[in-house]
Amino acid sequence: MVIVIAFLSTRGGGFATNDMLEPSTTVGDQSATEVARECRTGADANERQDCRIVAVVNSVQRYWSDTFARSGVTYRPARTQLFSNRTYSGCGPASSATGPFYCPADETVYVDLTFFDALSQPPFNAAGGPFAQAYVIGHEYGHHVQNLLGRSAGADRQGATSGSVRLELQADCYAGVWAANAVSTGFVTEITPEDIAQGLDAAAAVGDDRIQESAGGRSNPDSYTHGTSAQRQRWFQRGYDTADPTACDTFSGRI
Repeated sequence: MVIVIAFLSTRGGGFATNDMLEPSTTVGDQSATEVARECRTGADANERQDCRIVAVVNSVQRYWSDTFARSGVTYRPARTQLFSNRTYSGCGPASSATGPFYCPADETVYVDLTFFDALSQPPFNAAGGPFAQAYVIGHEYGHHVQNLLGRSAGADRQGATSGSVRLELQADCYAGVWAANAVSTGFVTEITPEDIAQGLDAAAAVGDDRIQESAGGRSNPDSYTHGTSAQRQRWFQRGYDTADPTACDTFSGRI
């Protein structure tokens, strides 16, 4: 798959840097040093999923590090673990059914590489694509930002207006903010409308209502934990349009 930016379409562009791998990133049983030898250039990122994810991670963390610094706050990078099928985290064991997730106990984002294939299959049925993957990664690092800012309270509740839904929608918004600023990080050369369309499609695919209905059931707002497809798209788009994390206040007013 050819990527335009950290993940995108197939027209022009590409990754802009050579040393894409941060020391805190590991892939399966490989050490960061071993992966660094294999994921060095934009061409590597455009051709290999693991290298592309590493580049997206580096871009996301650079954006948030710079953003925190402008506010006089130190950003503590999240560790990154790429895995397939199963892994163990500070939050307990996880399998491919879990998908990518953030564990606040060890401040690590766990990215299940098999999830990106599953995203294009039932119950998600997303179109997929490189930027769909980037959206997922940006969302998970949004949870790390929330953890650093102490905004995770109430995430254990569920329902259409619950703290859990508001937390997830804010992470979607943060993913959009990063996408709007990705080129400035130096790891991405361009973001196209096609890329954003992939992100919006992925956001819709993981909406509570769509997943419940695709699985053969009825949409039940009382059981929502992440928000509807429309909400997830709206908040990702809001983040992208404003390019400003202060516009991502999902905890005040209607969502």
